[in-house]
Amino acid sequence: MARLSVFNSPLLLGFDQFERALDRVTKATADGYPPYNVEQRGENALRITLALAGFTMDDLSVQIEDNQLVIRGKQVEEKERIYLHRGIAARQFQRSFVLADGIEVGGAWLENGLLNVDLVRRQSDQRVKRIEIRRSANLTNGKAGSHE
Repeated sequence: MARLSVFNSPLLLGFDQFERALDRVTKATADGYPPYNVEQRGENALRITLALAGFTMDDLSVQIEDNQLVIRGKQVEEKERIYLHRGIAARQFQRSFVLADGIEVGGAWLENGLLNVDLVRRQSDQRVKRIEIRRSANLTNGKAGSHE
């Protein structure tokens, strides 16, 4: 069965990267770990907060990969410990967030088991660009021809 694309209009040119981003989001796992919040911190600022009890800074990585914020965590299993009950599992995770153009990471820090990542939207310049229309060189001969 063919999939309908939101961006298949001939008026939407060059938006195939958005379609790929939507595919990535759709295919993301439904795993709820680790839990996270996304909060508005101003007109052009967001903060993502992940609950990461038991993780240290050495266990975590935060990277930008092709317009995606990718946060990974991997705890090292301590073999010398003997657990009578183990309710806090040492597990690894990967959580990805697709970022729109112009969104940048302002900083990341770990505090009290919460990883905070601040995002900032750059102010884009609204601009108008005039495109010069040139006369075809072949029109001077009275013939319509190829464009250069």
